[in-house]
Amino acid sequence: MILTRKAIGKALESGDIVIDPFEPDRLSPNAYDWRLGTKMRVFDTELDAARSTPYTELVIPPEGMVLEPGRLYLGVTHERTHSERYAQMINGDHTIGGLGIWVHVSAPLGHVGHAINWTLEIRVARPVRVYPLMTFGKIIFLVAHGSLASYQRVGVKYTSTAGIDISRLYEELS
Repeated sequence: MILTRKAIGKALESGDIVIDPFEPDRLSPNAYDWRLGTKMRVFDTELDAARSTPYTELVIPPEGMVLEPGRLYLGVTHERTHSERYAQMINGDHTIGGLGIWVHVSAPLGHVGHAINWTLEIRVARPVRVYPLMTFGKIIFLVAHGSLASYQRVGVKYTSTAGIDISRLYEELS
């Protein structure tokens, strides 16, 4: 079951959901409109699942940054979200999809207990300029049925993410 605007608001008041920073006008009927952060990692080399991939980290300037097709970009949400009660799901929306931007298609689920600024996988169909703190998608909150187990207490490799995080599959393959 997806939470409505009113239910998200109540969960924020009770502390069952944390969105930092939070702006009430970003609440939509069933979601919160999240923003692109200020940094981007760019990958220009061949990617190898068995090795840590080199990247260049850039600050997105106020005048924006042009993203090019054929490159992998990892960005980060401006907002940090957390809930020990609800699962979270993040996606782009029509606002950016209409610009030919695909964001966070492969890993939209934030488990109960996820407490992160989300790393965003970004690809573009055509060259497109993006700006820091622009609206970039929606996050929804889902009721979890059954026994709750906090992702932060499981001890898996992405629990300590503090910003943009590259794939750590190489940790399993080495």
